[in-house]
Amino acid sequence: MRTVPPFAALCLTILLAGCSGHKPAASAPAAAPTLAGDPAHPGVTQGWVDTKLYFGLGLADHPEQGISEARWREFLDREVTPRFPDGLSVLDIYGQWQGKTQSSPERLHTKCLVIDYPDTQPNRDKIEAIRAAWKKITGDQSVMRVTVPADVSF
Repeated sequence: MRTVPPFAALCLTILLAGCSGHKPAASAPAAAPTLAGDPAHPGVTQGWVDTKLYFGLGLADHPEQGISEARWREFLDREVTPRFPDGLSVLDIYGQWQGKTQSSPERLHTKCLVIDYPDTQPNRDKIEAIRAAWKKITGDQSVMRVTVPADVSF
């Protein structure tokens, strides 16, 4: 069983940056929404969140030993898209982390799944079901989740 919680250092960096106490400069005014009347893609949102899920596919130096692109897409089609059919983004990224008992970091080929959605208990449950499905399929101990409030406009 692999123990690959991806991007612990990245997560810490993000958290520390968010807790620095610095206020961002005034943001530019939001552009007018281009969609109207579409419940899945409203022109203006309230109570939405942006969630990033990090899935370790295997060691970057040995991609043939990890999860294939075909297997990833099968997971996406079976576990993710039915839960969030209105849209999402998938990013190919490289990350690393070092466990307490490791002498050097593991360098990982990783998929980052980005989903924006209304912050409701059913949607939070869907996110947790995706994480649980990945851990069951791969034997990984974790899928890192980062969720922040989102001001979304379509």
